[in-house]
Amino acid sequence: MEFRRTVEAAAAIWQREFIRYWRDKTRIISTIIQPLMFLIIFGTGLRSTLARGNFGLDFVQFMFPGIIAMSIMNVSFFSTISTVWNREFGFLKEILVAPISRISITLGKIFGAVTIASIQGFLLLILAPLLKIKLHPLNFPYLLLFMILVAFSLASLGLLIASLMKTTESFGLMMQLLIFPMFFISGAFFPLTSVPWWMRLLAAINPLSYGVDALRQILLRYQTSGEALKSVSLHPLAVNALFLLIFSTIIVMMGAIAFNKKN
Repeated sequence: MEFRRTVEAAAAIWQREFIRYWRDKTRIISTIIQPLMFLIIFGTGLRSTLARGNFGLDFVQFMFPGIIAMSIMNVSFFSTISTVWNREFGFLKEILVAPISRISITLGKIFGAVTIASIQGFLLLILAPLLKIKLHPLNFPYLLLFMILVAFSLASLGLLIASLMKTTESFGLMMQLLIFPMFFISGAFFPLTSVPWWMRLLAAINPLSYGVDALRQILLRYQTSGEALKSVSLHPLAVNALFLLIFSTIIVMMGAIAFNKKN
């Protein structure tokens, strides 16, 4: 009975998050336009500088998986801002007095963010044929798996931070401090196989770098030779999946503890 109540409560919170997202068309459009601007401006501007001969891949194609990961990261992080907003305006107190466990609230928030972020990632995948990237049907299960894993790990991290923040302004500032370093050290713009040791060390604890690495291997496996793709890949897909799974589990547990203490 307790398990059923937890699942139903988490599903209700998930549904609320999804409905809020679906009704906000401006939010949907803006979260698509931003990664497109990165892809068009940076991709076109740096394509001639980082030519094909540098690492055997067209730069726009090389960058595309990173742009998808960036979109998932942004949506995952900022979807959890509703936790801070709900605390400020009192809605969170109404949820907390309900006879449901805190873990159901935590999971409902996280799964809502994961669903929204995964949808945004797949919307960007529609552009793949325009960039001459073949979307093989057998790749979709792997793409879905890693999109969910990346979204889950980052949404968990976002909720952990949101549970520690008192205002939306402080949450926004903290997100800005995290987003750009995580994105630039994810391998989205350049291969991490040829960077200094300290950057490799930072990338090793950056969940986004594992997501970018996996999405790039899946998306580009039919676009270039195995040697060229191997030269810009960090880990096997299984290692990327294992890290994201372990990271997500640890952060969810920390988030649930912090959420209980702060709320």
